[in-house]
Amino acid sequence: MNDQEIMQHIQALVDEEHKLLQLEEEGKIQGDQRERAKKIEVSLDQCWDLLRQRRARRNAGLNPDDAHERDANTVENYKQ
Repeated sequence: MNDQEIMQHIQALVDEEHKLLQLEEEGKIQGDQRERAKKIEVSLDQCWDLLRQRRARRNAGLNPDDAHERDANTVENYKQ
């Protein structure tokens, strides 16, 4: 995936996440939708991490296409 494709994927995930959050606020969310919201959160973290990796590689004069998506456990345990 190139940067543009990653950004488009992020936007699609954010849109879906917003819909689920709206359902939650309205008290209409169901169990499987809660689980989907959690998966979206992890996927967003992975996408943002991949995008940061690509930008860092590009800034260092390296090939951004050599960046790879890290597993969920790795990105979820980063210190902020």
